[in-house]
Formats: sequence, structure tokens, C-alpha cells
Amino acid sequence: MKRPLRVDFNEFRGRTPWLEFLLLIAVLLLGGCTVGPKYHTPVTEVPPAYKEAGNWKPAQPNDQNLGGNWWSIFQDPQLDALEMQVNVSNQNLKAAEAQYREAREVLLYNRADYYPTVTAGASATRQRVSAHRPPPNSIFNGISENDFVLPVDFSYQVDVWGRVRRTVESSREQAQASAADLATVNLSMHADLAIDYFQARSLDAEEQLLNSTVKQYEQALELTQSRYQGGLTSEVEVQQAETQLETTRAQAIDVGVARAQFEHAVAILIGKPPAEFTLPPLPLTAPPPPIPGSVPSELLERRPDIAAAERRVASANAQIGVAQSAYYPVISLSGGGGFESSSITTLLNGPAGLWSFGLSAVGTVFDVGRRRGLTNEARAAYDVQVATYRENVLTGFQQVEDNLAAVRILENEAKVQDEAVVAAQRSLDLSITRYTGGVTSYLEVTVAQSAALSNEVTAVNILGRRMANTVLLIQALGGGWDRSSLPTI
Repeated sequence: MKRPLRVDFNEFRGRTPWLEFLLLIAVLLLGGCTVGPKYHTPVTEVPPAYKEAGNWKPAQPNDQNLGGNWWSIFQDPQLDALEMQVNVSNQNLKAAEAQYREAREVLLYNRADYYPTVTAGASATRQRVSAHRPPPNSIFNGISENDFVLPVDFSYQVDVWGRVRRTVESSREQAQASAADLATVNLSMHADLAIDYFQARSLDAEEQLLNSTVKQYEQALELTQSRYQGGLTSEVEVQQAETQLETTRAQAIDVGVARAQFEHAVAILIGKPPAEFTLPPLPLTAPPPPIPGSVPSELLERRPDIAAAERRVASANAQIGVAQSAYYPVISLSGGGGFESSSITTLLNGPAGLWSFGLSAVGTVFDVGRRRGLTNEARAAYDVQVATYRENVLTGFQQVEDNLAAVRILENEAKVQDEAVVAAQRSLDLSITRYTGGVTSYLEVTVAQSAALSNEVTAVNILGRRMANTVLLIQALGGGWDRSSLPTI
């Protein structure tokens, strides 16, 4: 607690009552204290490096770092155009922004308690006193009179123990947490759009592959029919070739179901009805870009959800001080002034003036443990927020590790899968050559065709997963957000 401020009021004798009144307020404020524990950021265990980092290259000053428009790292103009629409039209983002504005207004409301409440009004009454009103023969009995009043009153609860300061502190931290929530929703909506977009492009690549394979199978069917007509093969092989063709056609058609759903999801994310949006086909071909590396300690400053959890810890800490202030008396100041007269023509004359001011202190003597229960509740709420914050930090590390592992492992898998695609295509070419030369049956060709197509589809799917996990890694790292982006309010 602060040391009490001592002032000699004898020095101010002869001053106006209002000056003495204002001086009294200043003394109470300067001599007050702020109860409650001082806030310290909860300690969390931070590893020195990520386990799954592998050969993840730390970011250098001249590297392409993740900025606010982190999606530009993919160098995809169509994605850039869609992402910019999220900020304008996404409804989840609008709701989060409105919640932030709501939290700011709560802060402004609580800040108003720093100042006195002033009311003003005017009244005019005319009344007649009963002639038989006790006591008998009173000089006022039977008299009619006017009463014109123009009052100004104010009341002020002095923040001696810091209740208002702690309340404002708590609401300020809540507003900052809401700003971090807004950043979290922003990051999530942009990441969801990027994932849905790349999934749609991956399906475009798969559909393109299946349609190309259908053309190859049509040629294979024509070859088989020619050989059948020439008496070089049986009708069974024709049916095998036709079955392979129609099965692949069905697969190509089936891709459209998931592709349409991803297109609809993109439409919702940019705030449009699916009926009014079309995502042009664009097969995915390029691998994901490298993501600048970072150390685990930076994650606490770069993830908005962790920042929001930490701000709520600070808010809960301030609420302990609010609860503890109930142990101290409430000191209130009140005053008023104005004019009162029986005639409106003399209402604003000097003799019609009136004023008053006073001081009161009210404290709770006995409440059967209510204040103790309120303080313990505030401490328990603080412990909840601390545990939530630490869990958020652990979850953040887990998400980074998960996606670092996925990006690294899928990159290695893609290299192996590319070799499998080449080997399967070589096997198919040999089987077709053997079939054309009459060395083997068409069954060997169909088996080789299925293996080649399956490996090519797998390679396309791996590329799509790599793009999705790269986006998830960016999201796990906090995108381009930084704790310095929190508003100072």
C-alpha cells in the first residue's frame, strides 16, 4: 500500500468551500491504494527447439517472412483475390469484430466511474397548505405558495482502495483478449479458405488425371476390339477393357461431389451464397513453399489465441483486487447547488443560491463470509484462467510439432511416391507391349493399369495434403500476427 498523504488543512483556511472540497477529493485519491495481487505472466515450460523441426531452416532477415497477408507466400493470384474478400464479407469475422467493439464499450462504461455523476434539472410547483394542518395557528396554514428550483447535484465514489482501477484494468484486459480473439478468428477463416481452395485444386488435378486416363483406356478398348475382330483375342478381354474404362469414368464423375462441396465452402467463407459463386478449375501442380522457421519461445508472442488466454489471466487477477476491495469501506462524496425561489423573477438572484456537500463512509461489519467467498471465487477463477493459458500454450506447441512432422514426412513420401509412379508406368508400358505381341493376356494389362492409376492418384493426394499441412503449419505459428498488434486502450 502507498504511504498515506498528509496535508495541513490550516494552510487553506479562508478558501472557498468548493476549493476545500476539490482538495479533499485529491487527498483521498492520492492517499489511496490499490488492493489485490500484482500481476505476473504465468510461467510456462518452453522447449529450446521443436522436436520435429528436422532441417527446418530458421528465418533470416532477408527471407520471405510471414506478414499480415501470409497467403501471398503461395504466389497464387486467384487465392490472393479470394483471401482479400474474407476481410470484407466473412460473417464470422464480422461477429468477432462486433464482440471486440462491445468489449471496448464495456471498458468505456467502467472508466466513467473515475468521474463524478452530475445531474441537473428544474422544477416548478404551486401548493396550498391546509388551514387545519397541525400545529394549530401555524403561520403557514392556509397559505398558497410557489416553489421554483434549479438544482445541480453530483455524487462521487472515491476510489480509495482501487476498486474502480481494478475494474477498469480487468475490462481493459478483456477488451485486449477480445481483440486477440478477433485475430484468431481472422487467422482461422483465412486458413480455412486456403485449405478448402487447395483441396479443390487437388481434386481438379485428380479429375484431370482421371479424364486423361479415360482417353488412354478408350484407346486400349479400341485396340482390344480390333484384336477381337481379327481373331487374336477373346471377348472376355474386350469386356475387361470396357470394365476398366467405365470404372475410371465413374471415378472421374465422383470427384465432382467433393469438389462442389469445397467450392461451396469457399463461397461461404467469402460471404456469398454458393449459387452466386464459381471457382474456376485450376489443377494443383506446384509443391508448397518453404515456411520460415522460428523458435518455440516466439510462439507465445505470435499466436493470438495464446495472447487472448494470457490477457484473460490478467483480467482474472484484477478481479481478485475488485473482490478484496469489498473488505474496505466505501467512501462517497456528494454535493449539490443551484437556485430556489418563490418567484421566477428572483430565481437567479444571489440570495436564491443554495449549496451543500458531504462525505460518507460505509463499511460492512458482518456478512457471514460473503466477502471471503467472493474473494475465493475470484482466486479460483484466476486459477482456471492460468490453467487454460498453459493448456493453450501446450496445444500450440503440439499443433506446430504435428504439422512440422506432417510437412517433413509428406515431402519424403512424395519423393518415394514419384518413383512409384514412374515404376508403375514402366510396368504398364511393358504389359501393353507384351499384350500387343501376344505374349500375355489383357488381365496383366488391367492389373498394370490399376496400379499405375492408383499410384498417380496417390501422388496427387499427397500434394494436396502437403499444401493443407503447410497452411496448418502457418496457422499453428500464428500467421503473420504479433503480440505488438494488440491495441493499447
